[in-house]
Amino acid sequence: MSTAQQVPDILSPEFAANPYPAYRVMRETAPLIWHEATQSYIVSRYEDVERVFKDKAGEFTTDNYAWQLEPVHGKTILQLSGREHAVRRALVVPAFRGSELQQKFLPVIERNSRELIDAFRHSGSADLVTDYATRFPVNVIADMLGLDKTDHARFHRWYTAVIAFLGNLSGDAEVTAAGERTRVEFAEYMLPIIRERRENPGDDLLSALCAAEVDGVRMSDEDVKAFCSLLLAAGGETTDKAIAGIFANLLLHPDQLAAVRADHSLIPRAFAETLRFTPPVHMIMRQSATEVELSGGTIPAGATVTCLIGAANRDENRYRDPDRFDIFRDDLTTTTAFSAAADHLAFALGRHFCVGALLAKAEVEIGVGQLLDAMPELRLADGFEPAEEGVFTRGPQRLPVRFTPVGG
Repeated sequence: MSTAQQVPDILSPEFAANPYPAYRVMRETAPLIWHEATQSYIVSRYEDVERVFKDKAGEFTTDNYAWQLEPVHGKTILQLSGREHAVRRALVVPAFRGSELQQKFLPVIERNSRELIDAFRHSGSADLVTDYATRFPVNVIADMLGLDKTDHARFHRWYTAVIAFLGNLSGDAEVTAAGERTRVEFAEYMLPIIRERRENPGDDLLSALCAAEVDGVRMSDEDVKAFCSLLLAAGGETTDKAIAGIFANLLLHPDQLAAVRADHSLIPRAFAETLRFTPPVHMIMRQSATEVELSGGTIPAGATVTCLIGAANRDENRYRDPDRFDIFRDDLTTTTAFSAAADHLAFALGRHFCVGALLAKAEVEIGVGQLLDAMPELRLADGFEPAEEGVFTRGPQRLPVRFTPVGG
């Protein structure tokens, strides 16, 4: 097993600027690293990260979410296991798949996307991150839950603080305090609304969560609040970065942008390849339940395991020419890319596969399609080079574009 000294450190400025060369070194020479600063074992090869996520042998748990997530969200379904996890997941899953998603929430997604685009469609220029991507998924979730969208700035501040807390690998005390403060503020905001919604249910997701029952089990106010907190953070940050990433990747590959513009049925391919090539979440932590043998050595029981999704998704033993963005690649299955059978790792896998994957797919298909229709001759602003930022989550912070206004 290697130590962090032999490869670029995940906390270094060089790594933050561009982690992909470091990922390659890790996969090739140090597939298992003990990282002193984060007190975790880092795994980077596809086969190892896939094994941790699928966890067919019961070797890995989400017990470490008690310190990773609970301080900002409260106890969420991500921490649960066995029957408790299965029942809680069964309570929330129906709202995110099939007819419920189609009938109830597609109009919500379409309306929110259109409202944002209407603000800039006639101007010929926009920043796709600040004008659209950071606002769209949060607005959709607030609308789905039946919350007041005029509180958008507050929601955005909360989820930004939560994501900063989760990615606080260096242990910055101010970031920790801001994340913990968010839990208190969000509870003060949400709990009265939850109680009111139990008294006067509506046709929204929050009312559905309050009323849901499986095997005689219902969610407590705290359960509902924690899930809403998780939904805002996970659904906001990841879809935000995915949409920005899709456009950054397509704008840097004009032939593929032209293909997607000509055929919107290619949008899921562009999304799946973006999730592989530049995933919004670059690392997820698990905890070993037993001693486990992985590439490069042994992980003891009870250890934190940092799974590098960004590295695994570019493993040359899994994908041909992995450092090339190619929506037409034949070694990435688009039909399963948004299910627990996905062969990229951006949504995790197994029983903790992202519950909102189909919601994200719906948002991306509708949002990207509407944006392409509203922005003919789309191009990057003169002299602008897209750049990703972040370590735990990663994506463009700015994406200024120019286009020819429709009818303008």
